Amino acid sequence: MPVRSLNSSVLRWPDHATVDRAARAWAKEVAGARRDVVRIGYFGSYARGDWGVGSDLDLVIMLDRSLLPFHRRSLEWDATVLPVPADVLVYTQEEWETLEREGGFPRSIGREIVWIYVRGVLQGKGIEG
Repeated sequence: MPVRSLNSSVLRWPDHATVDRAARAWAKEVAGARRDVVRIGYFGSYARGDWGVGSDLDLVIMLDRSLLPFHRRSLEWDATVLPVPADVLVYTQEEWETLEREGGFPRSIGREIVWIYVRGVLQGKGIEG
């Protein structure tokens, strides 16, 4: 969320580095608590680098499988600890691969998505998950 600068009434929106660090820490924590997590990534303005005041973080979580319908899965993931509001989309690996083959959502964001967790390794940091 926006924070006040010291000794100032100006609000500052968290920058890319702050959001990326927080997202990676969150990904490590949630993936450590659930063995069904295959990947976690973000897309949208923070992935493209055109974020600004009011931008949210668009997260994708890929699971081995889920018994819940798609519209209920995101309720299992608390992203309120992140420094900006977050939208969480949760797919099974099979759903994701099917959508990719059919030219759906995964294909349209495929070039911009930043995978921050891939089963056991935080991407870009070399930290075991």
